[in-house]
Amino acid sequence: MTETFQKFGVIGGGAWGTALAQALTLAGRDVVLWTFEKDCADAINTKHENTIYLPSVKLSSALKATSDFSDLKDVDAVLAVPPAQHMRQTLAGFAPFAKQDLPIILCSKGIEHSSLKFMAGVLADVIPHARIGVLSGPSFAIDVANGLPTAVTLAMEDQKLGEQLASAIASPGFRPYLSDDILGAEIGGAVKNVLAIACGMVLGKQLGKSAHAAIIARGFAEMTRLGEALGAKPETLTGLCGLGDLVLTCSSEQSRNMSCGLALGRGESLEDIMSSRSAVTEGVATAPVLQRLCKQANVEMPICAAVAAILDKTISVDDAIAGLLGRQRKQEN
Repeated sequence: MTETFQKFGVIGGGAWGTALAQALTLAGRDVVLWTFEKDCADAINTKHENTIYLPSVKLSSALKATSDFSDLKDVDAVLAVPPAQHMRQTLAGFAPFAKQDLPIILCSKGIEHSSLKFMAGVLADVIPHARIGVLSGPSFAIDVANGLPTAVTLAMEDQKLGEQLASAIASPGFRPYLSDDILGAEIGGAVKNVLAIACGMVLGKQLGKSAHAAIIARGFAEMTRLGEALGAKPETLTGLCGLGDLVLTCSSEQSRNMSCGLALGRGESLEDIMSSRSAVTEGVATAPVLQRLCKQANVEMPICAAVAAILDKTISVDDAIAGLLGRQRKQEN
């Protein structure tokens, strides 16, 4: 039954939010996309193009954009896609218009600095009457916006509701697989962004594909250790929203996180890299808070720790690489 979920709100007009709104529109849903920038909403409504964040994609004329949260008051479900560090403030703005038991599917990947909470915890704080879901997996915005085949994880504790929502958002090119492990989906999405920066640095330093593969494999071990410590299901992290997303994000310069690492490896400063971008590079924000979470959970994640240290200039890229290579050898796990 998809009739209950015909009208969707998408909160966040960046590349990923716009791509999801486009995918929902092409799936036959009625979609209202909320953007922080009024100019962005106007361009989507008049030019059918997100000229700021996704300028290369012609958007459906049926997609409507707004900068007024009240325009989302009657939606059947919401996809929340603001940057992770702005999730709480953005949801607080929408909260007065969120009806009881509204399904809100979180599509941003990160950990909140102030609370060490993943996005589901932030949503529970701000809109406690919402029904929480998480959408995550190997999915570049440009691929989804262009209708290219993409498979993702939709995690919801209520599996009946999850199945109804999966049916509503699915299309021939967009295939959600259902899970009940919200925490696992969030861990995979947050950690892979930090590891992608590490992979980019390895390639930026021209250390070869063998080293690149080693970072992916050992990084996945770190992700799995954190998941185990926090109570995620191992099968979640071996699926689309864990290993699948890790492989994609660590293997393409389309990834903002990997391209940031590439530039760092080539000697560019973080300030120059970030000042040249309009879109958020989530791994940069996630790395330091992930390090704090690891210490709290007593989990060793040396690759992620090295990335955090490089970003805060505690250590150079060369010294971080030397430190990782000089670690005591041990059994693989």
